[in-house]
Amino acid sequence: MGTPPTRLSKEARREQLLDAALTIVRTRGADELTLPTLAEVARVSRPIVYDHFATRAGLLLALYLRLDEQYRDRLAQALRDAEPAASRVARVMSEAYFTCATDLPEFTAVSAALKGSPALEATQRDMVEHYATLMATALRPHSGLDGEALRLRCVGVLGAAEAVAAELNRGRATAEDAVAALTDLILGTLRH
Repeated sequence: MGTPPTRLSKEARREQLLDAALTIVRTRGADELTLPTLAEVARVSRPIVYDHFATRAGLLLALYLRLDEQYRDRLAQALRDAEPAASRVARVMSEAYFTCATDLPEFTAVSAALKGSPALEATQRDMVEHYATLMATALRPHSGLDGEALRLRCVGVLGAAEAVAAELNRGRATAEDAVAALTDLILGTLRH
């Protein structure tokens, strides 16, 4: 007979379950992430998993949000550490964007598993707004544009970044080419 699971606070248990979910995605792929599989890997009962996430989509969305938070934290730290020159800020943003794809491949897998989910679409709209605001705030000292004009240009850059990432994923660009292209696009937003 095995050792009974350790009693954790609800939040600590949720984090433990998300850690296990991430392990499943890394080792088996997002298609293998189900609530019963998570219960088995985390060594908890199914009702515990269902209490935290209710559905597979709820679990995937929670994991997606966690990965996004990790990316946002890395980007915010990189921007705090960046030299204050516009070219450096733009380069840091570009490197962070493409490093996310490299360092957090699970993000893409979880996103693909959620494709078509209304909850994901709403979350992605919120994320674009957040990233556009973050970018505009970092670029504002280097631009004469008003806040809304700069934010809207950042939204456009994020769309372009997604297209460049698709080229990178298809092997039609190198990581350095992708970073250089996105850096130039970001710097282009600063012009009137």
